[in-house]
Amino acid sequence: MAVDQLSDIVQRCQRIENDSYTSEDYDSFQSAAQKCIEEGHSAQVLSIIIDDKNKGIVRCMGWNLVGTLVQAVLKNDDRNLSHNHAILTNLLQICSPKELLVSLLEQVEAASPDVITETLMFLLKPLQKVLLKFGSKKAAFLGMALSTLMNQVARLPVTGEEEGTEGLCQCCSEMLWFVKPFVEEVKVNNCSGVGRDEELKLEILKFCMKSLREPLLAVQLTDRDQPQVSTLCEFASEILAILSGIGESLPDLLCHMYLKKHAAPGFLEEDVRYPKESLANLAYLLFVHHIAIETFPAVLSPVFILQCNMEYIEFLLSRTEESHLQRGLDLYEKSLVRVEDSSLSVELLELKTFISVPQNLVKVMTMCPVHHLRSKGLSVFQLSIVKFNLQAKYKFLRCMFRTSHHSGVEGVIIKNVKNLVDFSLRPGNGNAWFQGAHLMPLLRLVLSLPQGAETDLLQNLDRIMESLNLLRYLLIRDKECHNETGIWTEVHAIHDGFIKPLRLGLNMSKAHYKAELQSLNTKNTTREGHSKVDCTITVGNENLPNLTPDMQLEALYSALSTFELIECVLGRVEEVMEAKPQTA
Repeated sequence: MAVDQLSDIVQRCQRIENDSYTSEDYDSFQSAAQKCIEEGHSAQVLSIIIDDKNKGIVRCMGWNLVGTLVQAVLKNDDRNLSHNHAILTNLLQICSPKELLVSLLEQVEAASPDVITETLMFLLKPLQKVLLKFGSKKAAFLGMALSTLMNQVARLPVTGEEEGTEGLCQCCSEMLWFVKPFVEEVKVNNCSGVGRDEELKLEILKFCMKSLREPLLAVQLTDRDQPQVSTLCEFASEILAILSGIGESLPDLLCHMYLKKHAAPGFLEEDVRYPKESLANLAYLLFVHHIAIETFPAVLSPVFILQCNMEYIEFLLSRTEESHLQRGLDLYEKSLVRVEDSSLSVELLELKTFISVPQNLVKVMTMCPVHHLRSKGLSVFQLSIVKFNLQAKYKFLRCMFRTSHHSGVEGVIIKNVKNLVDFSLRPGNGNAWFQGAHLMPLLRLVLSLPQGAETDLLQNLDRIMESLNLLRYLLIRDKECHNETGIWTEVHAIHDGFIKPLRLGLNMSKAHYKAELQSLNTKNTTREGHSKVDCTITVGNENLPNLTPDMQLEALYSALSTFELIECVLGRVEEVMEAKPQTA
């Protein structure tokens, strides 16, 4: 019987002096005690553990039973639950803290995905109790425990139904309880000014940075009426409160110059201590959800805050995860909204992020598979244009037109140029950037075809239509006798460089598609007993095989309709250009 075997082993070990147990003694004790617990004889094991004569044995060997006890407790067997809890409580009092910590963390690491929540909820209390026994040397052990625990928290689902995120919410709340005594110790040390434990503070800081990255960077915090969202918002608020409490100023954390200057010899490098991913989410929580915003100085200007946030926005928009992109767009929008319209100076465009962020925004607008993010990207892109002054708008639009390489984005830029020219031609709004000499280089850039007459008109439809609308507007709005924009000075060059090749390309495209249409109709009338033909059409360098005749006809007719639309607007432009000189 396992109980008799365990009793024999204990009696033999009692006769060994100075706790000089062999590895065979350890293995025998662990094997017998483990078998007793598994067979439901926990009461007998408890009687051995609490016997004063066995304290030496328990102190040296008892920690080996932690794994078995944890697994037994998690099975929720009511018959032995109280005894197993009592055994673990006694082991926490008697055994070495280091060995207990290792044993407990092994159980945390070994938890399977379906029992992570239950395992953490049970082990946090004994872990905290063990860590507090280390006294002033607890920092490294606390760091090891927090890292192991947060790695498991990161495995919990962060999206989905309420039941799916309930475990995450429970663990996050309990983690706050777990770190509370250690946070309070750092606060006391900071206030006393004596014996400050920088290592302990660093471990708490790492915990906060880890929490900002996982899980808080991936969770949706938009609907606070949901209990789970509310809990996670409270968790985020507490993390920011802990940062402030341990002496980490939130404004300093978000300022670039602080990150560059902040150096702490002997500790981790600043990019490890303050990961950009964590700080980006910190900025998001502050300025989008206004969590702990009351701690942020109101004296800081919106432009300065925008400059600080641009680095984080750039990082978020450079990623592909939906949660990162959503946060980047929201943070950029909220940072811009606070800035006065037409106030951002051209000097800001000398900063790398003020160009790289819009370029990343263009990628979101054109490549992101999520529709609402593409739409939000366009909205924020337009908002960013509004915030620049006229000189900055001019430089920004010119730069973005050269680098976007997408007809839709180019169309948006050209439409902005048209609106700005219209603004400048109104009384009292005259300026040097969207009139006269400065405007002409911009017009030459946008009133052109990427590949001349061989330009793919369908692929560049947005750009071409907006260019024609801009040109027609200029020719009608700016009378030749005034020539405020300079368009009439360049009208012949624009005709030869833009209108003429466009007309040639349009004629060639119409002729080609009409020939394809005629050929298809001929094939369809001669083919008998076939519902479809083997035909391959290339779109975006990808083959779309086996299109039916009806699908082919629809594509050809659609293209010809588009050409008619281009020709209609082009014809109106040509009429204006060929008209007699206008008078006032």
